Amino acid sequence: MSDVDLPAHLAPPFSWPVRVYWEDTDAGGVVYHASYVRFLERGRTEWLRRYGIEQIRLRDEQNILFPIRNMQLAFRAPAVLDDELVVETWLTQCRSASLQFQQRILRAGDLLLEASVRAACVSADRFRPRQLPDDLFNATGPSGG
Repeated sequence: MSDVDLPAHLAPPFSWPVRVYWEDTDAGGVVYHASYVRFLERGRTEWLRRYGIEQIRLRDEQNILFPIRNMQLAFRAPAVLDDELVVETWLTQCRSASLQFQQRILRAGDLLLEASVRAACVSADRFRPRQLPDDLFNATGPSGG
């Protein structure tokens, strides 16, 4: 498998709804910054699931995990208690041993957060880098992602 940079227009972003609960906020009812990381994780997990890729099965059957190697966040506006948010996720690069995602969190179309996330492909037993399996690349790569 070779590295592939994917054009932004390849597919529309995958959208996943998230509601803000008390557990996501600080004492003032504003979303605590670390809660956004959980929202983004849900978006990436459901993006994989859209392609029939279940992380439990990857771990148990193929010895694969996707730990986060790098994450950059740009906070634009706060979310608050009971907000209905949408996490948008799309794949921008597929390398031999990593996936690069762009993500946004929106409220009623207004941008609250932008994120760039690189997930490494590692062996579940040794946490060493490993190549993405071709079937995974084919599911999420140029024709699938």
